[in-house]
Amino acid sequence: MEVERVETTAAVKKVGETCIICEQSKLLGIHLYTSFICGDCEKEMVRTETSDPQYRFYLNKLKKVTTPEIYS
Repeated sequence: MEVERVETTAAVKKVGETCIICEQSKLLGIHLYTSFICGDCEKEMVRTETSDPQYRFYLNKLKKVTTPEIYS
C-alpha cells in the first residue's frame, strides 16, 4: 500500500483538497492511492475503537478508495 504525505506548497495552500471522509477542503493530509484523507480524519480514524459505531462509518468511506491501474 502506497501512502504519500501532502506538503504545503503554494498550489496546495490556495486550493486544498477534498477529504473523502469529511468531504471538506483541507490543506494537510495524506494520499491513499488517488484519494485524499485530511489530517483531522486520519487522527480520528486511528483513535477509533472497532466497537465504536463511528468505525463502521470510516470503513464505508474508505471503500471509496480504489487502486489505480498499473500500465506497463
